[in-house]
Amino acid sequence: MELLFTLRKDEEKPDYGRFVIEPLEQGYGHTLGAALRRVLLTGLTGAALTSAKIDKVRHPFSTIAGMKEDVIAFLLNLKKVRVKYTGTTPAKLTVDKKGPGVVKAGDLKGSPAVTVVNPEFPLATLASGVRFSAEFQVEQGTGFSPADDRRSNTVGVIPIDSVFSPVTRVNYKIEETRVGRVANYDRLVIELWTDGTVPPLESIKRAAEILVAHFTQIITPRIKEQESREKPRISTGISTLSVEELNLPARIANALVKGGYETVGQLLGAKPDELSRVRNVGEKSLKIIAAALGEHGIQFPAMV
Repeated sequence: MELLFTLRKDEEKPDYGRFVIEPLEQGYGHTLGAALRRVLLTGLTGAALTSAKIDKVRHPFSTIAGMKEDVIAFLLNLKKVRVKYTGTTPAKLTVDKKGPGVVKAGDLKGSPAVTVVNPEFPLATLASGVRFSAEFQVEQGTGFSPADDRRSNTVGVIPIDSVFSPVTRVNYKIEETRVGRVANYDRLVIELWTDGTVPPLESIKRAAEILVAHFTQIITPRIKEQESREKPRISTGISTLSVEELNLPARIANALVKGGYETVGQLLGAKPDELSRVRNVGEKSLKIIAAALGEHGIQFPAMV
């Protein structure tokens, strides 16, 4: 008999949720709990600030006259700005504020598609008369992306360590539950904390969808459509070599040239049945050609 289980919401806030899944066959509580926790922490898509360009600042090891925080401290604060964004291309936010006062996350304005969910979070403190201007880039991603992986060649653009995951913490525990007279079924209790950009219940469902997609790929593999014999990737220099430069026996080289295959690129683009129609090029000749190409690190498709 197939056992049906339910997902019950015990408690849910914008940044916290407690859910119960029961009844599960014995052992399946840990199976589902560990898998969901793994995906919730690292597999969900979110948005974050990925770079900053601050007016009159060329590198992160700078200070700004009249600002209490140095640039490093300001960049660390930017990591804690949480945003909602579902666009596919990077979005831009800007800030332009004059002191005295505190620059807050909510002062970042720009794209209407970007929403700052913690607008009261303080970023910097400005003295009287100090003007602070900067622009920032917002992108989508998963997990954690260190700034070193996104170095920029543009002077003044400073990459930021970006935390994309909307889920900050996940706990789960297994309890016993009863079905009829049998008391050894599992009850899975999951607690999760988010940054407020994605509701906890939606996070659970997204994680389940990701797992389903992976399991479906095992049951029904989807192979990327491609040519039955994929052309090898070779450099332009090698592809323009003449067949004579492969040091092939003169008989084979002459036969290939007469057949219309004068360069390595033309040879690699040929199908096996096309080469078989070239006069004086038989199976033995193909093996010699494959060996000559192999000396250049190229696999001969006609012999695959």
